[in-house]
Amino acid sequence: MARLNVNIGSLQLKNPVLTASGTFGYGEEFSDFMDLSRLGGFIVKGTTLMARQGNDYPRMVETPSGMLNAVGLQNKGVSYFVDHIYPRIKDCGSEVIVNVSGATIDDYVAVAERLAPCDGIRAIEVNISCPNVKQGGMAFGTTPKGAAAVTAALREAWDRTLIVKLSPNVTDIAEIARAVEDEGADSVSLINTLMGMAVDVDRRRPYLSTITGGLSGPAVRPIAVRMVWQVAKAVKIPVIGLGGIMSGRDALEFMMAGATAVEVGTANFIDPAASVRIVDEIDDYCQKNNISDIREIIGII
Repeated sequence: MARLNVNIGSLQLKNPVLTASGTFGYGEEFSDFMDLSRLGGFIVKGTTLMARQGNDYPRMVETPSGMLNAVGLQNKGVSYFVDHIYPRIKDCGSEVIVNVSGATIDDYVAVAERLAPCDGIRAIEVNISCPNVKQGGMAFGTTPKGAAAVTAALREAWDRTLIVKLSPNVTDIAEIARAVEDEGADSVSLINTLMGMAVDVDRRRPYLSTITGGLSGPAVRPIAVRMVWQVAKAVKIPVIGLGGIMSGRDALEFMMAGATAVEVGTANFIDPAASVRIVDEIDDYCQKNNISDIREIIGII
C-alpha cells in the first residue's frame, strides 16, 4: 500500500480524500454505506450562527453531467451542532471539519468561537463562496479585500487549521487566494459551485425557486482543475481541490495540478460509498505505477 497521508497546515490526514460540505450531511448519515474512519476526513454541512430554513423548494435539479442546487445553507445553527451532533460524530476515527458561514464577519467569528471548545474539530473551512444566499457567502469571496477581511478576523478567533473556500465566480481567483494567504489562511479549497440556470420550457419558468443556483458535477471539473493549477502556482499554502470528482483518476488530476488533498461532492449523491472507493482507486494507481508516496505526484505539472 502506498503512503497516502498528507498535511493541511497542522491537520494530519491519513489520506487525501475529504468529502465536500453540503453533500455528506454530518457524516453519520453515510455510516451504513462505509467505514467513516477510512476517509481522510469529512466536512459537515454549512453551519451558521442561527438556524436557517434555506431557500424555498424546488432547490435542486439535475443537469447534463451535473446538478444545480440552491439549498441556501439549511441547518439548525452552531449551538445545535455543538450540543447534539458533535457528541455523536467526534469519535468516528476521521477528521471532522466544520464548514462555517455567516451574513457578517461577526457571525463568522461567533461560529468559530462556539466551535472552539470542541477539541475534536481541528480545522474549519470558511465558506466565502456560496452563491445561494443573499447575505454574506459569496459577497465576501468575490474581492480580495472582502476575502482578506473575513480571513483576518477568523485567524484571530481560531488557532487551529483554517481553510478558506474560494469562489470560481470571479475574474482572478489566484489574487483572492494570495489575499487570504497573506492574512493567515493555512489552506484554500476550490472550487465552489459555478453560477448556473436551467429553464423548464414546458412550464416556461426556471426549475429553481431562486432562478439561479450552483452548478456542480463532472461538467465543472476541467474548470476546477485549471483553477487549482493557477492557485497552486500562486500560493505557498496547501490547496484542496474539488469539482466533479467521480473517480480516483479524477482526484489524481487535481493532485497532479497542485492539490494536496481533494473533496468529493456530487458523487456522494450517486454512490454513497464513492469517497472510500476513490481512496482505494488512488492507492491502486500508486501501486501499479510504483509510487510509494502520494506526495511524489502533487504538483508535478
